Amino acid sequence: MSTKAIYEATGKKLLNKYLCSTAAECRCVSVDENTKWDELVANNIWLEKESLVAKPDQLIKRRGKLGLIKGDVNLQGAKDFILEKLGKEISIGHTTGKLKHFIIEPYVKHENADEMYICIYSNRDGEMILFHHEGGIDIGDVDSKALTYTVIIDEPFEVNKMEQALLKNVPADRRSHLSAFITKLFQVYMELQFTYLEINPLVVTSKAIYILDLASRLDQTAEYLCASKWDKVTFPPPFGRDAYSEEAYIAELDAKSGASLKLTVLNPKGRVWTMVAGGGASVIYSDTICDMGFASELANYGEYSGAPSEQQTYEYAKTILSLMVKEKTPDGKTLIIGGGIANFTNVAATFKGIVKALREYRDLLIENKVSIFVRRAGPNYQEGLRVMREVGASLGIPVHVFGPETHMTAIVGMALGKRPIAAPEEVELTTANFLLPSSGKKGDARVASDTASSTTEKVNGDVLKNDLNRPLFTNETRAIVWGMQTKAVQGMLDFDHVCRRTQPSVVAMVYPFTGDHKQKFYWGHEEILLPCYKNMADCIKRHPEADVLINFASLRSAYESTMEAMKYPQIRTIAIIAEGIPEQLTRSMIRVANKQNVFLIGPATVGGLKAGCFKIGHTGGMLDNILMSKLYRPGSVAYVSRSGGMSNELNNIIARNSDGVYEGIAIGGDRYPGTTFTDHIYRYEGDPEAKIIVLLGEVGGIEEYHICEAIKSKRITKPLIAWCIGTCASMFTSEVQFGHAGSHADNDRETAVAKNKALREAGAHVPNSFDELGDLIHKVFGDLVQAGQFKPKPDVVPPSVPMDYDWARELGLIRKPASFMTSIVDDRGQELLYAGMPITDVIKEDMGIGGVLSLLWFRKRLPKYATDFLEMTLMVTADHGPAVSGAHNTIVCARAGKDLVSCLASGLLTIGDRFGGALDNAAKQFSEAFDTGLHPSDFVNNMRKEGKLLMGIGHRVKSLNNPDMRVVLLKNFAKQHFPTTPLLDYALEVEKITVSKKPNLILNVDGCIGVCMVDLLRHCGCFTLEEATEFVDDGALNGLFVLGRSIGFIGHFLDQKRLRQGLYRHPWDDISYVLPEAM
Repeated sequence: MSTKAIYEATGKKLLNKYLCSTAAECRCVSVDENTKWDELVANNIWLEKESLVAKPDQLIKRRGKLGLIKGDVNLQGAKDFILEKLGKEISIGHTTGKLKHFIIEPYVKHENADEMYICIYSNRDGEMILFHHEGGIDIGDVDSKALTYTVIIDEPFEVNKMEQALLKNVPADRRSHLSAFITKLFQVYMELQFTYLEINPLVVTSKAIYILDLASRLDQTAEYLCASKWDKVTFPPPFGRDAYSEEAYIAELDAKSGASLKLTVLNPKGRVWTMVAGGGASVIYSDTICDMGFASELANYGEYSGAPSEQQTYEYAKTILSLMVKEKTPDGKTLIIGGGIANFTNVAATFKGIVKALREYRDLLIENKVSIFVRRAGPNYQEGLRVMREVGASLGIPVHVFGPETHMTAIVGMALGKRPIAAPEEVELTTANFLLPSSGKKGDARVASDTASSTTEKVNGDVLKNDLNRPLFTNETRAIVWGMQTKAVQGMLDFDHVCRRTQPSVVAMVYPFTGDHKQKFYWGHEEILLPCYKNMADCIKRHPEADVLINFASLRSAYESTMEAMKYPQIRTIAIIAEGIPEQLTRSMIRVANKQNVFLIGPATVGGLKAGCFKIGHTGGMLDNILMSKLYRPGSVAYVSRSGGMSNELNNIIARNSDGVYEGIAIGGDRYPGTTFTDHIYRYEGDPEAKIIVLLGEVGGIEEYHICEAIKSKRITKPLIAWCIGTCASMFTSEVQFGHAGSHADNDRETAVAKNKALREAGAHVPNSFDELGDLIHKVFGDLVQAGQFKPKPDVVPPSVPMDYDWARELGLIRKPASFMTSIVDDRGQELLYAGMPITDVIKEDMGIGGVLSLLWFRKRLPKYATDFLEMTLMVTADHGPAVSGAHNTIVCARAGKDLVSCLASGLLTIGDRFGGALDNAAKQFSEAFDTGLHPSDFVNNMRKEGKLLMGIGHRVKSLNNPDMRVVLLKNFAKQHFPTTPLLDYALEVEKITVSKKPNLILNVDGCIGVCMVDLLRHCGCFTLEEATEFVDDGALNGLFVLGRSIGFIGHFLDQKRLRQGLYRHPWDDISYVLPEAM
């Protein structure tokens, strides 16, 4: 969500920091059950010296009238009051909760005449300041009493006008410093991104201003802008609802994810639990559960959306299941895994995460007698539903699974025993339908209508100056896409093709992080290239026909890119997809858009579409859903919704109960969408092709009342079918923030129940619940057709569009041999796997480099002595001075100014039989002689007769009398730790023979490592003889020298750079020039 309440103590500390001298310091301390009073007093000496006030700090309104404020007491009196109330359960209205958090501050002696009231709150147009010269607990109806001063967004705060509007009843001796205070308070309000700030009473004397009681809210989405100003801000739960560690865990997952993960625990002892995909859908499921009389049994509210990964969904599901099985109930429990039709989320991938959690909790789910009801659709939903059916059968848990053929909330009635559990309907197999021509009734395709549409003349005080004769989208609309969103663009092009457009709707992309280039896409069966530009100016200049911008920029850059786009008059419509844009920035965009005659859709939206003409980004989902919902040709029903996910569900509902969708817009879930319900409904009203209008509103805001007035005044005359979601909010005993930022009622008028009642009374068609929405659409549509008001649009046969290879493979429709195979590592999941072992386990178990080598080279977890030996080989082979050929090459290359990789490669290329690469051959020679039973003397003699060198024998410097300590260390380790060392023993016998001929013919490092590694591989118990031999044949032992010596080569490179060594030229006197005599 965006706007969130904060503790009074938090708000006062923020004001202390930024109000400067315009108000007295708000000294205060927070107290809870963990407070250590001695430390508190030691750090705040004033607590013992001044008269105090103590009160709960838990977002409770009217604490004075509730007797929850103790004033003019000493420290002991404040402490006694708090200890008496701490942990005590009280009821405020319908809400019951425990007092857990208190605030203590100095008591300010004053007269009643000193008490005043001030409140600043934000709305769509700007900020409203309410002021009354008489404040306190008896202020009464503030809205009717208070004087007001409005500051339009992006316009200056004018002190003189503020004083004239607000301070006319303030005594003259207090007016000056009160004016300075209000001016500074407004500045702080804006800079710190407050959305609501109320002080009552505000004590104003002739000398100073004191802030007594404070209630405030911050725009949480502005945290990335204000983190340094806010410091560490805690957003407490509303009174009556405890904070759960599981909620904090999901909030942390949400913060780290690009997806949306939300969880609110309502009743941990409840029998009905939900796991719903989508912000709008999550509200509708909660509504339906409460409407059926199970509000007291609803255990949680939450949602997962935005294409979470399999691992993220697993963590989310596991958290809910852990809460669900904590307490048993005699009648068992119900888990509803629901959702609308996804636009772009891979249903199967998310369900795999849920299945993983269900398997983990199998026994506890059976023990708690849990039954599960599933309804979902969207990309790859068939595979997802199949997986869910199989898990039910394999785990022995009752799982009832349904797809888009079943109304979204029908499973709620089944789960709660309100309707019989239906057998799954036979569904149309649409997943791969777009591979072949449609099987519908053949006939000539009709070109989509380009009928003009209109927009509102005035909405919420903002005059929109759009061309009333220009439709928002036509089948010739051309768009620019901001962002490297290739899947979204391909989806738009496929939609264009199936709608029989003559040209692609996307003309270009803008992506500032790459240079100008072209991207390849498919246009039906053909490949085309679309340009991608680094900056907007070049794109606009080269594509004057584009009048739509689809902005996929992140929440941090969406504002700048949108404001830039609105500088170009040719852009008439902008869709902003990003969620979480700070409200001040959103309102600035809206104001500029209204001035520039630009139609904004969003933020926080999937977009919208006009059937048979144009779609924004991922709207409408995959082609199978577009075909199923018949979005490739226009219908007669136009809708507007806040929820992007629910827009796809509306496509399905409308297609099943009428001739289909004409146009549909999701205005976005933020508090201040760029365009409103009224804007779009007025367009539909003026469009003769839109016969029926559907509105899916929701709790929060008052926009639906504008529609009521428009119906009453006959501004809207077409049949309007409306339903506002969030009816469950009034049934909860504590405040719940739903998935959308705007889904929050500040008063009874903003509740969904009140809105539905008002719409029904105004003349709109309003069902009794969302469950009945489809039936009502069917009835209204049928009545109008029967009355002869219009004829249903005929169906047409869409052209075939091939399925992308990647998606076909995802669906399991095709197979092909892989170009590569790997058996050592997997980076596809949430966590990197080395030979099946998660990287976190590798680190936790301190496996070291040797352990990693054992997993990646040998695909086994070798014993500790084996991994230690591997590490020892790396250490002893790391370097052998600058004179050897590999180090020499590296140094010369480094001094030539080459980069690290080039220098390392130069050194590595010298490794071979003569330098460092004898490990494999030494192992092979000694193994072959040992395995054939050849006596060491015979082995030496045979090699001499064949004229072959004994690999691993001999050293240029070291000898029997000057042993190589590296070999000594390796031999001693092997003798001490290996189970047996037959090949090492054999090699040492060979050494006795060779040193008798010449003392430097010793077993060298290469030979020692080679034979020891053969002993290790053959006798560690992890490999067969054939496997051990294969490792040697494949060059694994030489790999140890290469890896170890790379350490030294890199060291020499860094050393030469550090010493600033210049280009190397070999001296003449060290070269023997042997040239032929002159010819």
